[in-house]
Amino acid sequence: MANVLIVGCGYVGAALGVLLADEGHLVWGMRRNPENLPQSIKPLSADIHDKDLSSQLPDGLDFIFYTVASGGGGEAGYRAAYVDGPKNLVKTLDLKGEKPRRIFFTSSTAVYAQTDGRRVDEESPTQPTHYSGRILLEGERAFLESGHPATILRLSGIYGPGRTRLIDSVRVGRAEVQEGPPRFTNRIHRDDCAGALAHLMKMDAPDEIYVGVDDEPADRREVLNWLAARLGVPHPRETGVAEAPSTRAATNKRCSNARLKATGYRFLYPSYREGYAEMIAEAKNT
Repeated sequence: MANVLIVGCGYVGAALGVLLADEGHLVWGMRRNPENLPQSIKPLSADIHDKDLSSQLPDGLDFIFYTVASGGGGEAGYRAAYVDGPKNLVKTLDLKGEKPRRIFFTSSTAVYAQTDGRRVDEESPTQPTHYSGRILLEGERAFLESGHPATILRLSGIYGPGRTRLIDSVRVGRAEVQEGPPRFTNRIHRDDCAGALAHLMKMDAPDEIYVGVDDEPADRREVLNWLAARLGVPHPRETGVAEAPSTRAATNKRCSNARLKATGYRFLYPSYREGYAEMIAEAKNT
């Protein structure tokens, strides 16, 4: 049994915590307001920015998962969540003399600036133009250069239970598609985020960086039209040729999960079809 801390035990972290607790591990879920955590996760009320964090963390931690979300606040909020938080955690571990077997950090494929549809993997250049990607890279370095064993999982397009925005936009006719060549999007189901992290925890020596996406980068038009057909509603209307991507939201790259799959992890939801089909079916039954 491992002693596990999940910092920022939210959408992904709580799912991971339940999975690990069901396997017999002792799991602490750290957040400012942990009252609504699943019962199998031990609540830990703390703020990652607390100066006296050392007195609040459990002793003898084997694994730490840093799954904090920015929670808004623009660039300052991003830096607080993904740079200041990691640095304070590392400082606290060093003050306590804690030597976890590994720290895991959920980063994002926002660190990749490619927008020409090319294939992207762990070896691809990371030259983000938006502050989100630049700050995430700084957070990654805070862990990778900390002296503690660390692994980064770069996630993209997390969806799953409760995240129905795309489905709802198609259902009510708000979704639009643009003419022109394919614009590739990448995604991963929440339960595969949790599953991949749990899988990497069990490895003796995982790599430092993995891309966390499902098996199939997909053209946004294809995804929206598939959802429309599944929902039995008209296909989204076309709005003309898109301009070149210029914002954080604009994307067009095909992220590869080959390194993650080479570890033996098998996806619960290999593509958007399996995940969204389940979500649509569950919505019909409620």
